[in-house]
Amino acid sequence: MNSKRKPIWFRVTLIFILLLGFFATAQNSQLDLLLNDYNNHPEHILVAAHRATNPHYPENSLAAIKESIAIGVDIVEIDIRKSKDGELVIMHDKTIDRTTNGKGRVDDYSLDQLKQFNLMFQGKTTTEQIPTFEEVLQLTKGKILLDVDFKLEDEASVKQTYALIEKYGMENQIIFFLYDYPETPQFQKLNNDISIMPRAYSKKDIRAIRKLDDISIIHIDESYYTKRTMRRLINSGYRVWINALGKYDEMERIKKNSGFDSLLTKKYVNVIQTDLPKELLDYLRSKDLHR
Repeated sequence: MNSKRKPIWFRVTLIFILLLGFFATAQNSQLDLLLNDYNNHPEHILVAAHRATNPHYPENSLAAIKESIAIGVDIVEIDIRKSKDGELVIMHDKTIDRTTNGKGRVDDYSLDQLKQFNLMFQGKTTTEQIPTFEEVLQLTKGKILLDVDFKLEDEASVKQTYALIEKYGMENQIIFFLYDYPETPQFQKLNNDISIMPRAYSKKDIRAIRKLDDISIIHIDESYYTKRTMRRLINSGYRVWINALGKYDEMERIKKNSGFDSLLTKKYVNVIQTDLPKELLDYLRSKDLHR
């Protein structure tokens, strides 16, 4: 038996490989738990952070997304636009005026130029820069779901976005939001493994969307919410997405639990988008409605 001690470089390399395996397994387990919830536990309400909003970092920033992951948010909503030189960047507005220390349209600048600006938070300049979509994918792989609010209309940009998702093997982490549900089939043809979330503007729209194949989630509005319709959706295996943005978030800011109590009178919803993700998580966990 050879009892000769292995050289230090060998032992260091072995430890490094074992640690990589450990972190990869932990990351996959985290995503597996989330996907299991999404697909198999309609009684668990999922929390979507609108533009990754939180009290500490700028909207649509890498730091805000990291915070969402850290507190246990299920879905981060992000907005995609394009720079002058064709790079996909994360920005809600057409201009950078409101959210950065710069001025002008997003597509007035190349990516290198956009990276010279810093994101603003509560009226102060931060060290955060405008992220690219690829940077967001790198950060979130294996950790969280992404709701992609696509601010572009041309097919080439859609294909570019899908290609990046495919590059990182993240099809199962993407929910692609569509304002116009009739466009669903043409998006599915590009890659049917990427989930489409069509928006319904009426009960008539819901009936039409239910006739589409491979839809797991529908964005609804409270204006046509009825318990009967939404119960049917959930019992049929759909996720029902509703917004707390505006009215219910504002109620919550004024009086704790008042906004969420009011929203959850709409019993048959199981994804809520909010600007108060930590507060909503605490609320749902206190009622055993979140894992």
